[in-house]
Amino acid sequence: MKKKNLFLAAALMLSSAAAHADEGMWTLYNLPQAVYEQMKSYGFSPSYDQLYKSDDAIKNAVVNFSGFCSGVVVSPDGLVFTNHHCGFEAIRANSTVEHDYMLNGFYAKSFEEELPSKNMFVSFMVDQQDITPELEKRGINSMDRKEREKLLNDVENEMIKAVHAKDPSLELEIKPFYEGNKYYATTYRIFRDLRLVFTVPKSMGKFGGETDNWMWPRQTCDYSVFRIYADPNTNGPAAYNKQNVPYHPKHWAQVSMDGYKEGDFAMTIGYPGSTERYLSSYGIREMRDAENAPRAQIRGVKQEVMIKHMRADEGVRIKYDSKYAQSSNYWKNSLGMNKCIDSVGIVRQKADFEDRIEEFQKWTGYLKGKLDFQKMKELYATRFDADKLATVWRETFARTSEFNTRALTLIGMMPKDSKKKTYYHFEDNSDEWDEALDKDVMAALIDNYRQYVKKEELPEFYKTIEGKFAGDSRKYVDYLYKNSVIMKSGKKITLTEKALAKDPGYQYAKTVKAVYDKCYDVMSSVYDAIEEQEKYLCDAKVRYEQELPHYSDANFTMRLSYGQVGGYLLNGEPSGYYTDAASIVRKMESGEKGTIDYQAEPIMKKLLSANDFGKYADKTTGKMQLCFLTNNDITGGNSGSPMFDGKGRLIGLAFDGNWDSLSSDIWFDKRLARCIGVDVRYMIYLMDKWGNADRLIKELGLK
Repeated sequence: MKKKNLFLAAALMLSSAAAHADEGMWTLYNLPQAVYEQMKSYGFSPSYDQLYKSDDAIKNAVVNFSGFCSGVVVSPDGLVFTNHHCGFEAIRANSTVEHDYMLNGFYAKSFEEELPSKNMFVSFMVDQQDITPELEKRGINSMDRKEREKLLNDVENEMIKAVHAKDPSLELEIKPFYEGNKYYATTYRIFRDLRLVFTVPKSMGKFGGETDNWMWPRQTCDYSVFRIYADPNTNGPAAYNKQNVPYHPKHWAQVSMDGYKEGDFAMTIGYPGSTERYLSSYGIREMRDAENAPRAQIRGVKQEVMIKHMRADEGVRIKYDSKYAQSSNYWKNSLGMNKCIDSVGIVRQKADFEDRIEEFQKWTGYLKGKLDFQKMKELYATRFDADKLATVWRETFARTSEFNTRALTLIGMMPKDSKKKTYYHFEDNSDEWDEALDKDVMAALIDNYRQYVKKEELPEFYKTIEGKFAGDSRKYVDYLYKNSVIMKSGKKITLTEKALAKDPGYQYAKTVKAVYDKCYDVMSSVYDAIEEQEKYLCDAKVRYEQELPHYSDANFTMRLSYGQVGGYLLNGEPSGYYTDAASIVRKMESGEKGTIDYQAEPIMKKLLSANDFGKYADKTTGKMQLCFLTNNDITGGNSGSPMFDGKGRLIGLAFDGNWDSLSSDIWFDKRLARCIGVDVRYMIYLMDKWGNADRLIKELGLK
């Protein structure tokens, strides 16, 4: 008994040491009181209710931006700030060679000039509740995956029906939290008429490009401005219509021009996409070796081909800018995460923690017969090779070229009933892709794929390349484009095996899909068992550290993270907590000497070389501050998240993390992980001095 008590005391001491870290992506509706008290001790002054419950709650100004980013409402007429890279697709879609808003920026001088943003939206979180007890009453804990999915779908439909009866403009979704140990239902109001209002030129919105991505120091002015439009009669959601009017929110964030200093409270609220902080050591090994490593290698090959074509033709660049940025972001993320995993020794640390959990099990009997680390090890070993090949397959064939996208779409459209004759056709989308780039990428990836599999395990189409085209993948790709019905836009395709028996594109797609099907069979055979073990591990960790508050992994629901403004040790030296105008001018000068990612319009260098920045200069340092660091806990999806000061005022937007934060999806390192934000004063400065956007600055209450 004495030994048991000593063991538990040691465990709690270990856990308490971690409790002081500004770690955590906290749900707001049930924010632990201990977390709120910690926030207050750092300098947060609004009441507990002003975070979530009251009409003027801070959360009411924060939005999910188009399902992949975050944003914030900043005016009584529905202006929304988000990152430039979050609005990039809307900017690209509105751009042409004649009116290249991506390259040159854009400012709507009136409501009438604001540009519709097709397929973009914002959603406001209205309510969130824990429905786990109700699901447990209906037997969720004794169900297999299919039964569980059916129950969740049924309950979600029931709740949506009840919500719609009260307010048709509301939507609801149920998501798992704590690895499926809990389930929350979240209600949203979604506005789908979103219009582009303002964006800086690409040189500023993406300043530093891939050279600076995930790096500090940063000077990127990563923001764009949109406006929510609403039904003129109800002020509620409505499909795009010229008659719609600017949305009038009950609450919006107040922009602060007061700045911040080192040690000041800082809070980020947004929609972090996905973390796996509870993931086992076996899962992290799989992530590092079976997913990140091949992803980084294959994307490197693809991007080398893409950038060559993009730099040669402006029209091609416009088509692919967004696609390249998306690919490159997770290419560098994979490289950085793996480096952090190894340098920090995360696998070993996780394994050591699992040893302590196993000891805890022995002393307490908690989850005995359920959580089994030997079983977990064996399950992951069964899946490893299939998971790696599936990653290689996705990075090589899934949506990597227009041909591959169409080929796999066609396979998916084939009817299960072979007797039923159905048809399909591909729309002409030639304005969205470039044939020469597409072919070169496809051929390069086909060649690259060979290094990952044994010769006898290559898909059947490789025999065609060797036998008919003397091993030349590019000639094979040309042949597919020319001879397959897949690339004949608008042509009616009969979806039967007989009709497509001689089509080389369809036969190619069949052999490609056969590879993934084999991987899927292996992975699916152990998927449920692995998920169950990871669920038990999460449960055990929460019980083991039961004296502490615990947050759930991110799942693109609204979360709060808090901490302080401040730097870290970078290569053994203080990083500083902000960058200033002089630092970007120095980089622009290196851009003039040939560094592409640091090139900018002469007007930008002139504006940022000013002798006096007036009201935009920081009151403490006297400098024009551009970007800043906090130890807020963020991940992908937090892009565009508002960063608030201790009074709940907007001081910037989160847009990136530093290199040492790349392991944060699985392990938060308070010493080194930092959130990088763009200073709102920098944003307003360019809105004022470059854009001459007086009407917007007045709308923000700043003139």
